[in-house]
Amino acid sequence: MRRNTGLLAMTLSVGLITSGCTHTPDRYYDFTHKIPLFAPTAGDITKPDLSKPFKDSKAVASFGFQATRKVKDPFKTQKGFFQWGWFHFDEHYTTHLDSTDHYLNSDTSKNADKRSIEEYTLKDIIGPIVYIDISARVAKELAKNGGKPSPNPAVTNFSESTGATVLPSDIEKVAGQITDRSWIVVHSGWDKHFVGDPPKDPFLHPYINGLNYPGFGKSAVEKLIEIENRKGVRINGIMMDNLSIDSGESGRGSDGKNPFGDGWYAHQLGLTRGWKLLENAKDTGQLANETGKCTLIAGAIRLTSSTGAPARVIAACR
Repeated sequence: MRRNTGLLAMTLSVGLITSGCTHTPDRYYDFTHKIPLFAPTAGDITKPDLSKPFKDSKAVASFGFQATRKVKDPFKTQKGFFQWGWFHFDEHYTTHLDSTDHYLNSDTSKNADKRSIEEYTLKDIIGPIVYIDISARVAKELAKNGGKPSPNPAVTNFSESTGATVLPSDIEKVAGQITDRSWIVVHSGWDKHFVGDPPKDPFLHPYINGLNYPGFGKSAVEKLIEIENRKGVRINGIMMDNLSIDSGESGRGSDGKNPFGDGWYAHQLGLTRGWKLLENAKDTGQLANETGKCTLIAGAIRLTSSTGAPARVIAACR
């Protein structure tokens, strides 16, 4: 058995005890995109200068924002100096955790859990992994356009009708593994489209793809709720390598056109129940050949009153 030291090992040990495993894990996986940082424009930390990246930072898919770092003057000592700085980012940037107060229904009495990020306990962010892999179906759909997504559904289509998304049958297949505090982890391979300069219309970034990408539709969300009710359990949440856990089709709503309509069902129905959503995960396919039991640790920054926060997401398996 390997001996682990330091804060990471302490965190993992607490998590594994919480999840019912008393052994030190043998394998670790990291599902976190780096947060790219850019210098401010003319000193304005709210305006990143994409021509001045820190290290190898590259822009990523977002709705019109990138993170900025403004370096402070050095704090000098007789032997050297301290480096430090400010940074500016959106709550829902790169790999992050959505809290249950991120989406509030018009009738807020329907929201059973309205906590923000800092209120979560370790039990809320740590739990056993239930793994689903839809990447082969997604790749098959992408192959219709040379491996590239098209916002035109006549070219590539990630709706339930094509099967290139999360289906109720995918959820039913793992129903026996779903327990209290489980994390449903879905691998689609969509994260390969995440990095890239944003176009003038952020909806046309290949990762967002005109709201045409794989994820959870209404029927998949309802199937997961049905399984919870059937088994008398409540999951901690869902992690996926896509924009929003919800599929693009879900985001467009029942009329298939309106992102301001009645859709976003994982948010509308799942956050209502107390699910947390880990979005923009990276390399979820690392678990494809994992045969052991794995625990997810969703290490989100405890930002007071925040509806989301960047997270270092790790799995520990044995």
